[in-house]
This record gives sequence, structure tokens and C-alpha cells, in this order.
Amino acid sequence: MLDTLTISLEKVDFLPPTRVTDDTSVLTLKNLVFEPLLKWDNGFVRPALFSRWSHSDDGRIWRFFIRDGATFHDGKPCVAEDIIGFIDGILQAVDTFGMKWSYARYLADARITAESGGVVRVENPEPIADILDIFSEFYICRLDEVGLPVLGTGRYRVEEFEAGRRAVLAKAGSGSGPQRIVALADRHAEARYDSLLCGDIDAALNLERIEKRFDFDENFAWGKAVNTLSVMYYLNCQQGMFRSPEARLAVNHAVDTALIADEIFHGLAVPSSTIVSPFHLGAKRADLRPIAYDPEKARRLLDGVDAGATLTLRTPTFMPERAPEVSRFVGAALEAVGLKVEVETELDRPEYARQIGRKEMGDMAIFDSSPHSTFRILNDKISSATKAVWWQGFDDLETEGLISAANRAVDDDARELAYARCLTRLHQNPPWLYLVHPIDVFAMRKGIAGLTIDHKGTLNIE
Repeated sequence: MLDTLTISLEKVDFLPPTRVTDDTSVLTLKNLVFEPLLKWDNGFVRPALFSRWSHSDDGRIWRFFIRDGATFHDGKPCVAEDIIGFIDGILQAVDTFGMKWSYARYLADARITAESGGVVRVENPEPIADILDIFSEFYICRLDEVGLPVLGTGRYRVEEFEAGRRAVLAKAGSGSGPQRIVALADRHAEARYDSLLCGDIDAALNLERIEKRFDFDENFAWGKAVNTLSVMYYLNCQQGMFRSPEARLAVNHAVDTALIADEIFHGLAVPSSTIVSPFHLGAKRADLRPIAYDPEKARRLLDGVDAGATLTLRTPTFMPERAPEVSRFVGAALEAVGLKVEVETELDRPEYARQIGRKEMGDMAIFDSSPHSTFRILNDKISSATKAVWWQGFDDLETEGLISAANRAVDDDARELAYARCLTRLHQNPPWLYLVHPIDVFAMRKGIAGLTIDHKGTLNIE
């Protein structure tokens, strides 16, 4: 391993403690400097800042134990009160769109206290095994003396930081990995790749965002991982044709998602089969396949469905990547099975998200579903019991019963099986038009060992 490793990221930033993100660049830095309370591992969680945990038999009371010797980079020991204060800040904050974090709803009735300096206790009126998923998204940090959110308990400490441009990380202790990591920001994928070609950097992330199809140059080592993110269309289940289960299933048969993956994403995507990726909890157990491209079946399903005059298909210009191209493709596919489609483009992406949150979505709207927690997606986007901000009117008694059972499952095996049943039902009765999961790509100079990416798109440095 190099003494100094230089990497190029789309962003270089350490967000305020009250901000949670799924941005792969930011997560890469956070994973090096901070520690999550628990580490997400393909649906399950593993020890991290919490080295172990226990729960009551009914799953209402949980105790989490801070790992011995956990210390912030300024020398302050990490204690339960630090973690409780951090969590409380998130619960009181709003996201980038001005909306309150969903965590406030999940934990509305929970009592989180310090049982001792090293133990955090969570008590809830109902079983709350999904606290594990929630805690895997919290990376504990503190502000330094000038107010920057850069003090963590992780393997690397921040030596220099210029937001949006550059960060220098130094190893905080012994162990594997380079002594220093220099992270440089370049928002353009082509420019990041050019920097690698010129020898200015050692590795570049998110090269899947290069606009054209490219060859994997044999002069470099490459890494790929299917991302947990789902590119999908919300279907308006409250009014219009998509109140009909047959219409929702029909549009899933009408669109060739394998062709979208190949032609629009240049082969760097895989078709979806349900509301989550193959790496979410329950997906492996469900073992689902994408809904088959079958335009004839789509036409048969649409017989007798009142489609109205014209379907309004809404799209932003980005987030998800290539949204306009995908929307043109999908619009043409739906017209090929007899529907009339009008594509409506929103240029203001934050406003687009707010509109979807207000249910101003037309008949269908492209979006990206990013949480790596099956619980969160069901709670935020599917459940008619919670009717949360991203819920679009889907109401299915069988699904709701399965969600309720999953929420009450405490041990890992029971939760996995319960979520598998939810995902299977949502494959049979889809609330969305399922599209693809992107594949994240990075490249590095040959001879560099220990760099990998996980299914969240985070670069891991061993």
C-alpha cells in the first residue's frame, strides 16, 4: 500500500452532524473518519462503534454497548451522552428539501437514555428491531474548535479540509491502509478519469457517470458493484388508471428494463424485481426475478382499464442519472402498448422532490429510492398505515399485514423471512414501475491493493 493515496471524488465534504446522506463520495469520507453506530452488511448489521447489543425477549428494550477505547480525534472519550445528543440533533433537523427526517417518526415514541457512560438504552412501546437499520445510518461526529464537523472516532483524522475542493486525512492509529489519503473533488466523471490517465491520482470513483460507453482500459484495475439504489417510477395509486393493480402490472410488463440497462446505462445497471435491490434484507430469501418484458401481456392486462385521455409522465433532468433519456424510452414503450403519454419535465430538482412529497406527481414520476434499509422503504413509501411523505396512495391489505408482521419480527432470521414475504407480494402487486439498479465503477492504478466498493457505492480502503 502507498504511503499516500490520492483519490478523486465527485464531492469532498463533511456534512453537518444533523445531515444524513447516501451520497457515495461523502460516505467514502465519512467511513474513513467517522464510525457508524452499526455497520450495514447486505441487509444485516455488524458491530461498529457499538461493539455489541442485547434486547428484551419482546424486542421493546435494546441496550447498545460502545466499544472499549472509542475516542474522538481530539482525545475526548466517546460516551453515551455524545451519541444521544447526536441522535437528538438529527431528530430535530430537516433534510435538504426542508422536510423533517423520517427518523423523527420512527423514534417518536422511543425513549433513548444513557444507562451508563458506555451503554445506550432504547425503549419503545412496540417491538423496534428496526432500530438496527436506523443506527447503521448514523455516523457519530463532533464539531472541532472552528465549527467544522470533522471530529470522529474512525481510522483517519482530518488534517486539512477545504470544502468542495480537497481533504487530507492522516492515519489516527495503527493498522492497515496508507498513512495519508488525499481526496480531491471533481464533479465531472470524465475529468476524474482524465486525472487517472494523466497519472495525477491513484484512483477515481463514480466513473459509471461518464456519458458515453467506455472500454475498461487494461492499464488500470477496475472495481464494480451493483448499487442498492433503485431507479423507478412512482405510480399514482390515489387517482387515475394506476388505482388498478392490472394497470400497474401492465406497465411493468410493457417496459424492457434490460434494454434500458444496456442502451441508456451502457450496460452499467441491472433490472429490478421489487421495491429494493438484491442486497436489501429479505431480497436474497425472496429470490425474485425481474417482471418479464411482455408487451402482449401488457395489452391484455390493459383491456378494460380506463386509461383516460393521456398519461402524464413527470421527470427531472437529473437524480436519477439519465432521467430524461429513461423517460423518453418509457413513454415510447407505453405508447407501444396503446397508451397516450405526455412527458412533463421539471428543471428544478429540489422543487421536483417537494412536489412528489406533496403528491403532485401526475400519473407517474421517475425517482430514485436510496435507503439501504428494507424497513425504511416500506415505512416511508409503501405502507398505507403510515401514509408517510413518499407514499403515493398504494393500499393493499395483504401487503399491510405482511409489513406489520415484519415490524414485529425481532431476530435476524425471522426479520429476513418476514421481509422476503413483503417483497414477494410487492413483486406480484407492484406499486411502482420497477426499472434498474445502477452499477458503480471505480478505477485505480495497477499494483494498489486493498481498495473495494460495497453495494452502497462506498470506497473501502483496507
